[in-house]
Amino acid sequence: MTMMTPPPVDQEDEEMLVPHSDLVDGTTQPMEVSETEAAVSTVENQQPAEDPPTLKFTWTVPNFSRQNTRKHYSDVFVVGGYKWRILIFPKGNNVDHLSMYLDVADAASLPYGWSRYAQFSLAVVNQIHTRYTIRKETQHQFNARESDWGFTSFMPLSELYDPSRGYLVNDTVYVEAEVAVRKVLDYWSYDSKKETGFVGLKNQGATCYMNSLLQTLYHIPYFRKAVYHMPTTENDVPTASIPLALQSLFYKLQYNDTSVATKELTKSFGWDTYDSFMQHDVQELNRVLSEKLEDKMKGTVVEGTIQQLFEGHHMNYIECINVDYKSTRKESFYDLQLDVKGCKDVYASFDKYVEVERLEGDNKYHAEGHGLQDAKKGVLFIDFPPVLQLQLKRFEYDFMRDTMVKINDRYEFPLQLDLDRENGNYLSPDADRSVRNLYTLHSVLVHSGGVHGGHYYAFIRPTLSDQWYKFDDERVTKEDLKRALEEQYGGEEELPQTNPGFNNPPFKFTKYSNAYMLVYIRESDKDKIICNVDEKDIAEHLRIRLKKEQEEKEDKRKYKAQAHLFTIIKVARDQDLKEQIGKDIYFDLVNHDKVRSFRIQKQTPFQQFKEEVAKEFGVPVQLQRFWIWAKRQNHTYRPNRPLTPQEELQPVGQIREASNKANTAELKLFLEVELLDERPIPPPDKSKEDILLFFKLYDPEKQELRYVGRLMVKNSSKPMDITGKLNEMAGFAPDEEIELFEEIKFEPCVMCEHLDKKTSFKLCQIEDGDIICFQKLLGNKETECRYPAVPSFLEYVQNRQLVRFRALEKPKEDEFVLELSKLHTYDDVVERVAEKLGLDDPSKLRLTSHNCYSQQPKPQPVKYRGVDHLSDMLVHYNQTSDILYYEVLDIPLPELQGLKTLKVAFHHATKEEVVIHNIRLPKQSTVRDVINELKTKVELSHPDAELRILEVFYHKIYKIFPSTERIENINDQYWTLRAEEIPEEEKNIGPNDRLILVYHFAKETGQNQQVQNFGEPFFLVIHEGETLEEIKNRIQKKLHVSDEDFAKWKFAFMSMGRPEYLQDSDVVYNRFQRRDVYGAFEQYLGLEHTDTTPKRAYSANQNRHTYEKPVKIYN
Repeated sequence: MTMMTPPPVDQEDEEMLVPHSDLVDGTTQPMEVSETEAAVSTVENQQPAEDPPTLKFTWTVPNFSRQNTRKHYSDVFVVGGYKWRILIFPKGNNVDHLSMYLDVADAASLPYGWSRYAQFSLAVVNQIHTRYTIRKETQHQFNARESDWGFTSFMPLSELYDPSRGYLVNDTVYVEAEVAVRKVLDYWSYDSKKETGFVGLKNQGATCYMNSLLQTLYHIPYFRKAVYHMPTTENDVPTASIPLALQSLFYKLQYNDTSVATKELTKSFGWDTYDSFMQHDVQELNRVLSEKLEDKMKGTVVEGTIQQLFEGHHMNYIECINVDYKSTRKESFYDLQLDVKGCKDVYASFDKYVEVERLEGDNKYHAEGHGLQDAKKGVLFIDFPPVLQLQLKRFEYDFMRDTMVKINDRYEFPLQLDLDRENGNYLSPDADRSVRNLYTLHSVLVHSGGVHGGHYYAFIRPTLSDQWYKFDDERVTKEDLKRALEEQYGGEEELPQTNPGFNNPPFKFTKYSNAYMLVYIRESDKDKIICNVDEKDIAEHLRIRLKKEQEEKEDKRKYKAQAHLFTIIKVARDQDLKEQIGKDIYFDLVNHDKVRSFRIQKQTPFQQFKEEVAKEFGVPVQLQRFWIWAKRQNHTYRPNRPLTPQEELQPVGQIREASNKANTAELKLFLEVELLDERPIPPPDKSKEDILLFFKLYDPEKQELRYVGRLMVKNSSKPMDITGKLNEMAGFAPDEEIELFEEIKFEPCVMCEHLDKKTSFKLCQIEDGDIICFQKLLGNKETECRYPAVPSFLEYVQNRQLVRFRALEKPKEDEFVLELSKLHTYDDVVERVAEKLGLDDPSKLRLTSHNCYSQQPKPQPVKYRGVDHLSDMLVHYNQTSDILYYEVLDIPLPELQGLKTLKVAFHHATKEEVVIHNIRLPKQSTVRDVINELKTKVELSHPDAELRILEVFYHKIYKIFPSTERIENINDQYWTLRAEEIPEEEKNIGPNDRLILVYHFAKETGQNQQVQNFGEPFFLVIHEGETLEEIKNRIQKKLHVSDEDFAKWKFAFMSMGRPEYLQDSDVVYNRFQRRDVYGAFEQYLGLEHTDTTPKRAYSANQNRHTYEKPVKIYN
C-alpha cells in the first residue's frame, strides 16, 4: 500500500489513529453541495463484473475553501463487495488540522454484528510536486461501534490552505484513498494466547514503537532472566521503580492470557500522558533504556548483563602510508548503524562500514612528529556481541530539502549472517579469530509509514525455530518466513493486473513498510541466550504480588460478568451530608460516590435489604424510613418521596427499575432516622401537608457553609415559625435575627433567592427535598465581609477557578497559581497577574490559551479585551483547561495589536551576509514604510541605494512587493521576506532588455531525476542577442565563483520544472519571450551544480512551538 511522502516542511507528529468521534454533532449529514459544484470522483482499475480487493479512488473537491459544511463526504465507491466513502472535516474535527477518515457508507443498513477488515491509505495530493503528497496508512476492523477510522490530525490547516504549498490549487483539493479489503478472522474474538501461545502489549496512544522493542527484549530469555534477578522488594512501587515495572511487565507477558498494559512502565520512566502520545525513535529508546538498566544493575548479582549481551568493540585507526605511524582508538557499541542508501544488503553495509578512506591532498593527516602525511583511515571490529543489534538508517537528513526523509529502498538481510566472510575482512588484527561470528536472525522490527509518523511492529522467532510470529501491539499472529524477511526488504512492488485483457501498464507502488532494526544471535551462544526461564527465576514477593493482582483482576471480571444479576444501592444519611457539605461539595446534598454502597441480588425483597442496613448502621428495621432521590428539571438531585409500604414489599430490582429505567442505574436512597438523645426513635408520621426540608448554615465572617440538619414542617406554616428551632440547630441565641434563602439551582448559573419569613412554605413553593440556607443578619458588619450573604458566597464557590500560569518561553513549567473567578473580565485577570509579577502596567501583559489536545500554547495569543471572561480563555473546543501562558511586552498590548511585526532578511549588496530584522510598524503602513524603516537599520552600499522586498519560498522568488501594498496583508509565517538593493543595471533596463529569474538547482539521484532548488535566487538583466557565454561571465563575477568550480556548472532554460540545457553559443534572450514572469510555474535560467552553501541560521518556517521531544527516562 502507498504511504506518506514527506511534505516540504515539518509537520507535527502523527497522532494516534482514532475514529472521528464527532463530539459536536453525532448525526451523519449528507454533503451539502449544489449539483454544479459537486465533487468529482474517479476510480482506477475497477472491474465491471467483479470488484477487485484492492482499489485506488480519487476524489476531486472543488470550491474547497468555500465549503460551508462541517463534514463533507465523497461519493460511494465499492471495494471487495463493500461500500466505502471518504469523510473529511475541511476546517478540522475540533483541531487545527484537516481531519480525514475512511467511512463504511452503508453502516446504518448492515445486519447486527457486521464487521469488515481493511488496510487503507488516505492522501492529499500536492499539485505542484507530487513527491510532496501527504499520504498516511493504517488498518482497521470496521464494525457498528467504529464505522469510520482515520486521522484526526491529518495535516495542518495552515499548510492545506496556503496556495503556494500546492495542496489547494484553483480552490481545488485532490484526495486519494487506496483500500485493500482483507478476509480475516473476527478481530475482536481473536485470542492471541490460544492461537500462538503469546500475548501482545496494549498501545497507550503512540507507544507501538516501544511495544515492538519490549517484545524483542522479552523474547531474549537471558535478558528476561537478568531482569527477574534484579533486586526489588515488596515495598517498591512499580510506577516508581523501573526494575519492578519491567519485572511485572515480563511476568504478565509470560503468564497472562490477555494483552498487557504498559502504563506502569511508562510511569516508572517518569512519563506523563503527553509523552505516551509522542512517537519517538526506537533506537534512542533502546539506548536510553539500556543505559538505565545498566545503571540499575550495578552492585547487583546481574551487574554487567547488558554489556555481556549487547556490547561489542571496534577499532578506529589512521595509518600513514609513507612513514611508520599508526593511531588507533578502541570504542564499544551496543548497536551498529548501517547505511541503507546505496547498499543492496547487510553485507554491502558492512563493506561500507569498514571502507578505507584516503587522507591526501588538502585532506592530509597531521601525524605527530611527521607533519602532514598521506594516510588511510577506517574502522575494523575487535569483537562482536552475542546479541547483535543492527539499526538500519531508514531515516536521514536531506540537505537539498533541509528536512528528514525516509529511505524506502530495497534492502535485503539474510537469515544467517556470516561476519567472518572473506577471511575476516571486517576484523581487526587484534580480533580473536577462534570465535566463530556466524549469526542467526531472531527479530525484524518494522516501520510502516513516513518520516512524520507511522506504525511499528515486530516479527520474532522466540526459539529460533522455523516459526515466526508477528507482534503488532495487542495482536500476535503466526507468520511464515517470506512475511518476516522478503516482504520487509522495502523497495517497489507491482499490483497484480486487474484487467489482463487491456493494455494497462503495471501499477507500481513504493512499499512503505520495511525493516528498520534487526536482531541477530550468535550461533555459538544461542543455547546460553535462548535459555529456560520459569517461576523459580522470579522473586517470591513478585510472584505473590502479581498473583494477587491476577486474582483481583479475575474478581473484577467475575463482578462485571455478574453485574446484571445485582442492584447497587447507595444509601446516604445525615452523617454523609455533615461530612461532605462545605468540604467536598457546596451545592445539593451529597456526592453519592462517597456514601455506603450495597451490592444486592435483584430478587432480594426490600425488607431483607433493610435487615442488612440494620446490621451495618445499627438502626432497627422498624425505625428506618427510605426516600427515593430524583433528578429535577433544573438538574438538581434531591430526596423526592418516601418509599410506600407497598413498594417495600417488592424486590430491590423492581424498585430500582421503577425509579430509573436505565439498565446500569443504581438505586439511590436517603435513610431518614430520627434520634432522641442519640438513640433512634420511630420517624414522625408524614401526611400530604408535611414536607421534609434540609438546612445549611452560612458564616459570612469565616466564609464557611455547613449542614446543620433537617426538619419535617407543615406546608401551611411559615419560616418564622421555625426560626427558634433553626437558632437551636445553629447554636445561636433563641432570639437571634436570621435571614433565610432557598438554594434553587447551580447550573448553568447559581440561583439562590431570599425567603420571606412571613409567607407560608406553600406560597413560597417549597416542597419535599428543598434546601434552605440561613445566616445571621449582619446589619452594619455587611461591608466588612467579602461575601456578606449566601447568594454571593455560592456565586463565588461556583465560579472560582485555580489557574496555573506559565511563561510562554517555558511552556512546560508552572510558574505560579492564582485563584480567580470564571466570571473575571479580561481586565480583572491581567490585573491579578500583573500584581503577582510586580508589573505596574497590566496592559503590557499578553496571555495565550492552552491547547488541550497538543498540550502546548495555542498559536494565536488572546487579543486585548478579546474575550469577555476568564472562562472563555480556558475553554478549548469542548474541553476546559486550567493553564494560561503569559508574556511581558515592551509596549502595551493595544498599541502592539495596532502594529504588524515582519521578519525581514536583509541581503547586503557586497558582503556575504544576511541579517534578520524585526520591523514593527502600524498595520496600515505600506511596504514603502518598511523600506524606509529598514534603511535606518542596515548598512547600504551607497547612500542613494534603493531597496525592494521579495517573497522567497523554497529557493524561488514568488513576488516583488509593490511599495504601496499594505503590510497587514503580508504573511511572513511560512516564507521568507527578503530585502535587497536594486542593482543599477535593473534601474536602467532598456526597452529590449529582459529581467529574468536565475535559480540554483541539482538533480536527485535515482530514477525520477527530480529537480531540487537550493541557495539564493536572484534577478538578472539580459540583453537582446546576448549569448550564454557572455551571461556566464556576468554570473561568475556576481557570485564570486572560482574558475575551477564554475567549470563544473551547467546552465539550462527551465520551464515547468524541466531543464533544457544550453550551449555557450545559444542566445538566451530568445528563450524568454515574456517579460517579468515569475511565480510557481515560471520560466527561469537554472544553474546546475552541487550545493556547497552552509545552511542559513534562519528557517523558512517560523511557526511557534513546533519541536520534537527527545526520549527521556526521568527516574
